[in-house]
Amino acid sequence: MAERSHEDFVQAQFSPQAAAYLTSTVHAQGEDLDLLAKTVAKRPLAAALDLGCGGGHAAFLLAPLVGSVIAYDLSEAMLGTVSAEASRRSLTNVATRQGSAERLPFADKSFDIVVSRYSAHHWRDLAAGLREARRVLKPGGLAVFMDVVSPTDPLLDTWLQALELLRDPSHVRDYSLVEWQSLMREAGFPPASVTSFRLRLEFQSWIRRINTPEAHVAAIRSLQGQAASSVTGHFAIEPDGSFTIDTALLAAEG
Repeated sequence: MAERSHEDFVQAQFSPQAAAYLTSTVHAQGEDLDLLAKTVAKRPLAAALDLGCGGGHAAFLLAPLVGSVIAYDLSEAMLGTVSAEASRRSLTNVATRQGSAERLPFADKSFDIVVSRYSAHHWRDLAAGLREARRVLKPGGLAVFMDVVSPTDPLLDTWLQALELLRDPSHVRDYSLVEWQSLMREAGFPPASVTSFRLRLEFQSWIRRINTPEAHVAAIRSLQGQAASSVTGHFAIEPDGSFTIDTALLAAEG
């Protein structure tokens, strides 16, 4: 078997699905995006980084509020989709750059705002990615991280990670709020404000978006069918496989 890195695997998983992530309702809208707009407010001179931009929805939201946005991602196909959509929306202050979160090709203190949404659970090393985000953030800058968060209960945590990995083998880990806060503190961020959300995932669109193999779909449905009531209750598992997860927005300024 040919060797490949985790970064290669992530690119292989997401590049063919770039258009699906652009049109995904889960990614294109949400309470967290509404809160992001309020948190950033209008900063017409700010330089912003959308770290792990995916379909570019955070970058598109930021563009009218700030001076410039760099949409940064591992996947060149994703970046091509973002660039085309930014042009279609006449967002002339959005540029793209390719690379990993753990090795940012930017000078220290380059950005007034660093944002990441639904990306960090794919990073090989979250601690390193957070240190890099802190390094490129200017003193007094704003950092906003939005992601799925794992329950602290070991049973619920195991179930969430299992479903995520079966659906998408490039998944690394959904971290708990305690883990997020600890790693952000270790990276040098000031204490972050936390806003929690519940996000319903419609099963068919969830698996189609990443083109989950049928064998894995069957395994997910089999697991769901055997889940204890504490699991089905927390994740609100529905008869068709749809379920609900916890997400959070962590904002640190200073």
